[in-house]
Amino acid sequence: MNRLYTTAAALMVLALATPGCSRNRNLPTQLAPSQVTTLAINSYLWRASIDTVSFAPLIQANPSSGVIITDWYRNPKVPTERVKLTVAVLDPDLRADALRVSAAKQVYQNGAWNDAPVSAATVQKLEDIILTRARDLRRATIRG
Repeated sequence: MNRLYTTAAALMVLALATPGCSRNRNLPTQLAPSQVTTLAINSYLWRASIDTVSFAPLIQANPSSGVIITDWYRNPKVPTERVKLTVAVLDPDLRADALRVSAAKQVYQNGAWNDAPVSAATVQKLEDIILTRARDLRRATIRG
């Protein structure tokens, strides 16, 4: 029994002393890297994308491929217009070029839905919202 206590005490001393033996003590002990996923996409961009497009019904949300596709969404304030969004998270890094948003718009005229152009500013605004949300999520993780 004495040998068991000695072994346990030695292991506790070793466990307590080991973290102090690091070479570079200036390294932070807890990081929130841009690559926080075992998948091929950035988890912050993924979560921010889901949060941002959650106003529309989702058809597909596949974290393995990084693709989110919404169904047609009609704003109750403008019932003669509808939009459909596709968001692709392309990279494991938290960067602007790791995100691609595309949108399709239709307008109801003469009893039929007709395709209409989507302004580039609209797509850019959605990308900005997603990127800002992803950065906020990462900052919150760093602060813990």
